[in-house]
Amino acid sequence: MDWTHEERDDGAVWSRSDRNAFVRLRHTADDRWAVTLDRLEQAPDGETYRHETFEDREAAETRAEEWRSA
Repeated sequence: MDWTHEERDDGAVWSRSDRNAFVRLRHTADDRWAVTLDRLEQAPDGETYRHETFEDREAAETRAEEWRSA
């Protein structure tokens, strides 16, 4: 499926075209980067929630890309 991308002041959000999955990237208060995958219950591929924190944005963006590609 396709993803739309929205850059925000504190990071970014990708929304899957069916609006049943979101990947969020945000800068945390402790100067790290958090990435979250939130796939809703009604998603055809099932519900899931994942959250990881990284020392730099590049590593967090890599994880976000992996989740969007899976």
